[in-house]
Amino acid sequence: MSGWSHRHLLDLASFSREDFAEILELAQRFRSLPVTGVRKLPVLQGRLVVTLFFEPSTRTRNSFELAAKRLSADVMSFSPSSSSLSKGESVLDTARAYVAMGADVLVVRHKSTSVPQQLAADLDQLGKRTMILNGGDGLHSHPSQGLLDLFTLARHFNAQHPMLDVLDGKKVVIVGDILHSRVARSNLWALTACGADVVLCGPPSLLPDDFSAFVDAPPPGLSCDPVMQRGRVTVERRLEQALPGADAVMTLRLQKERMAQQLLTSLERYHRDYGVSHARLQLCGREVPVLHPGPVNRGIEMTSALLDDPSICLVEEQIRNGIPVRMALLYLMTATKSAAEPSLPSFAPISS
Repeated sequence: MSGWSHRHLLDLASFSREDFAEILELAQRFRSLPVTGVRKLPVLQGRLVVTLFFEPSTRTRNSFELAAKRLSADVMSFSPSSSSLSKGESVLDTARAYVAMGADVLVVRHKSTSVPQQLAADLDQLGKRTMILNGGDGLHSHPSQGLLDLFTLARHFNAQHPMLDVLDGKKVVIVGDILHSRVARSNLWALTACGADVVLCGPPSLLPDDFSAFVDAPPPGLSCDPVMQRGRVTVERRLEQALPGADAVMTLRLQKERMAQQLLTSLERYHRDYGVSHARLQLCGREVPVLHPGPVNRGIEMTSALLDDPSICLVEEQIRNGIPVRMALLYLMTATKSAAEPSLPSFAPISS
């Protein structure tokens, strides 16, 4: 595990195929561990992980905290409602308070784009050793969600060896509010890096045409793409045209607040045109898995019957896989920064 070169984890645009492969391999090893109550691994003993979430979260926040605890890290949780933000303290000063307490990793979620990036730059300029892990920022990126979606799909196609090659040439359809989705952006970088072809489907108000060129240019801040050959990205307006030949379908949460911005005429029409159901999935030509980052609006993005069908709906599997993926990220960022790297192959658990 000596090849990890990312000090902070801010997005997936700068990841190479080797980076993705390393995360999938390590996540699979963590995933294979038995989940038995209080048993955990000692690899991050003495490390402090802080979840600094400035907007609501259920799955991401709890998943990171559980992942950190399973690696024996100390965990602190930030709550905006009971913090000094209400007294005028800045986000940077809030972060610096936790740095002063010895935080090794700050998992940061914020409604504004680039807040994790700015915190990382500010802490680096101050000479702090604390690392920033982006838990979701504005419309920009949600890297751990993109990685757990990738891992979930790889495990679906090959549960024993969920490596990049199993996604090469696969057609993945992403349906919904692409414009406002940081999840979609992270999945575009991750899936195309593995050779998958992505078809984006949604109405023009939620899916501009220029998303077809999303991965064509080098990632922001880089002179060249770290992935030599990516899969293709195409835009399709009609779901009936997007689904044939698909290997997997991902739906995205339709944010009802967009209705106030007159981006949609009605939720009923949206469900009629873009809602995913058992009947619609028959257009794929075979049984395919369905993913959703959650939370799901039943009867809008997908039918309740489909959401409750574990044979093809992988939503609960995504939640389960979020823990080993985030364990892998915390390990790669934190444990390997010490000169004496913890012994990893045996994954010998301890009882707390």
